[in-house]
Amino acid sequence: MSGRRPIDVGGVIVAAGIGAVAGLALAGARRWRVGLRGAAVGAAVVAISELVARTRQGPGQIPALWHRVLTSAALAAPLGWALDPTGVRPTRVGTAVGALAGVLGLRPQKVLAGPLVGAAVGRALGGTGRPDGAMVAASTVLVYRCLSAAVFRDAQVTLLAEEVEPAALPFVVPLEARGRYVGVDYVRSLADALGGGYVRDAADVGIVATLDELAGPDFDPATVDPFVREFYEHTTRFTLDIVPAWRSWVRPGYLLYRTLVARPLGQANVPMNQREAQRGVHSRIDTIDCDQDGVVDVRGWIRSFADTQEPIYVGIYTTYRDADRGFVSVGFPLPQSSFTATLVPRGRRAGGLVLTTRSGLGHPGHYLTYIDPDSRQLTTLKVDGFDEELEVYVEDDQVRAAHAFWVFGLPFLVLHYRIRRKPVAQRTAL
Repeated sequence: MSGRRPIDVGGVIVAAGIGAVAGLALAGARRWRVGLRGAAVGAAVVAISELVARTRQGPGQIPALWHRVLTSAALAAPLGWALDPTGVRPTRVGTAVGALAGVLGLRPQKVLAGPLVGAAVGRALGGTGRPDGAMVAASTVLVYRCLSAAVFRDAQVTLLAEEVEPAALPFVVPLEARGRYVGVDYVRSLADALGGGYVRDAADVGIVATLDELAGPDFDPATVDPFVREFYEHTTRFTLDIVPAWRSWVRPGYLLYRTLVARPLGQANVPMNQREAQRGVHSRIDTIDCDQDGVVDVRGWIRSFADTQEPIYVGIYTTYRDADRGFVSVGFPLPQSSFTATLVPRGRRAGGLVLTTRSGLGHPGHYLTYIDPDSRQLTTLKVDGFDEELEVYVEDDQVRAAHAFWVFGLPFLVLHYRIRRKPVAQRTAL
């Protein structure tokens, strides 16, 4: 087996389309013959690049950097073309396109570098005359991507597996949203797809069946405070209050993400501030018994704002063992895909529990997975540079939790939880 992949005709056609639009934009398209020649050249260049890159791409690899840089520059050209008739100066075009490229780069340093590089490129090209906006935009992305590759040499994402069976990736939760919206009724729709028995707001269940499933060299379930164990094994007995603590530098980006992505998607819509958190959080666990044997197979923890039932997040909680160690994997369903956080447990002083991705082990981390709707095979990217750690402990006779997040080593969010038992009457009424 050569390890080389067959030619993806559809991918080459898409690449040709991207190149054609870029060539049209760079040619100016003021005269149709000039625009047509530009489109033809652009289509040929990007299509050949796609063909060569994909042919040379080996298993477990993403397309070569030079092809990704070329494609991103081609995608930027029409944006600059659209800005050009508005009379926007080259410096402003470069700054705007650089800012967008920086945001897409995710890394905080890249977010800051994007508009600075764009302003410098726009200024430099502006000194040569009156360059087209398409040229400024494409040049900005080209320079920015090359500088980023030289300065930030560690990969942000790695192609971990392509078209493999779910059993090959036990740390991935292979459950996707089959529509464009996730929302609080996701588990019910999943039960319909799986043909399992569905229970909404199940009584007296936990996000894990038992902490004993997580036993390992760094974690002895016998040392866990009974209060903490009860929370994990009987989560529905408790209510939660969230107090978010966002770092100021991430707030503008999160506000944009929340408006454009989280709310329309009905997923990963964390409160922006304490005022929002004071609306209250409704927490429930929906379950699915896939084979009707009385054992819960799927546990979906759904949190929403108490006043409107607007989703905060929908997470599918699973546990698995590898060798002598247990892990927790939480899958966040997305359209035709899943984002999985796999965490390893370890003990905490005074009977607490820590779940973390910050580990030298191979499995803990974050994974973005596409699930083929027909074959159910997985194509998975490992998302490097993103970490989280959850500490659960007892303080002043109450369960507390602190859920911290980092991106490329920079802390950006801590969710503080106050966890309290529901009154017995309320629990039995569910």
